Amino acid sequence: MFLGVDGGGTKTAFCLVDRSGQVVARAQAASSYYFSHGIELVERVLREGVDTVCAAAGLSPADIEYAFFGLPGYGEAARDLPVLDATPRAVLGHDRYACDNDMVCGWAGSLGAADGINVISGTGSMTYGERQGRGVRIGGWSESFGDEGSAYWIAIRGLNAFSRMSDGRLPEGPLAGVFRSRLGLESDLDVIDVVHNRWQGDRGRIAALSRSVAEAAASGDETAAAILAEAGRELALLVEATRERLGFGPDETVPVSYSGGTFGAAPVLEAFTTGLKSRFAGYELRHPLYEPVVGAALYAAKLAGTPLDRPALDALRKASGSPASGEDEQ
Repeated sequence: MFLGVDGGGTKTAFCLVDRSGQVVARAQAASSYYFSHGIELVERVLREGVDTVCAAAGLSPADIEYAFFGLPGYGEAARDLPVLDATPRAVLGHDRYACDNDMVCGWAGSLGAADGINVISGTGSMTYGERQGRGVRIGGWSESFGDEGSAYWIAIRGLNAFSRMSDGRLPEGPLAGVFRSRLGLESDLDVIDVVHNRWQGDRGRIAALSRSVAEAAASGDETAAAILAEAGRELALLVEATRERLGFGPDETVPVSYSGGTFGAAPVLEAFTTGLKSRFAGYELRHPLYEPVVGAALYAAKLAGTPLDRPALDALRKASGSPASGEDEQ
């Protein structure tokens, strides 16, 4: 029995997968992104999720052969690593686990833990790729000065466009009406109160406004459409930098996949695809094989030295179907 945990900026997903490729149980808990709420948050979230998923499967944590915890923010504050590495031990009661950034879950799920590059665009954005046993991360520099192409990045640009439309510095398009309705604004300036006072600048709630930008684009708002297209191009640039850092040769095929709810907006995926093709002919864009939380469980099995065999992987693929895009990565 292998436990996969995919942490994110919006939620944390848990699943148990057995050797035959069956997803035995699933659970969901709050975000495990701890930078805004303190590192103690991580243990609370993990304990809730592990207890719930084990109860659903009729098992105890001791029955888990190996677990992989993909945690948002892991590796971004070196002083926190000892605490993060030790936290699952308190939850599981044993040492059969490994921790890393949640980007690994997206890569392991999308590409089946094979060489190549996965780009994550959910609340935040980054890439993770592996080639011949070497892993590289690009991006994920936080919403304050990075995370280009992410839901948060799109939402902030949408809010900026809304403010300019309200002032008359930009012609008003459907985006203005969508934001007024979504935020329940009595006056346009109330957006400051909503985002800064009521939401307290909450990362996940702001990122969710990316859906409103996509809605406006679908209604013909040219500014919103341009924001989504720019997001796709930024994500392609992350992949290009990862390919170069990993040392893929000019004649090599580079498998690329993607995960995260931002790709649910067709203009983002279209611009991303076009951006890849314009940069390197050897990119091979692949639809994600498994969702990130399942990828975490597959990676747990691999780290345990007992990776799932082909029949089990095929069974898991049939059972999982097409991965559902979620906006929780990073």
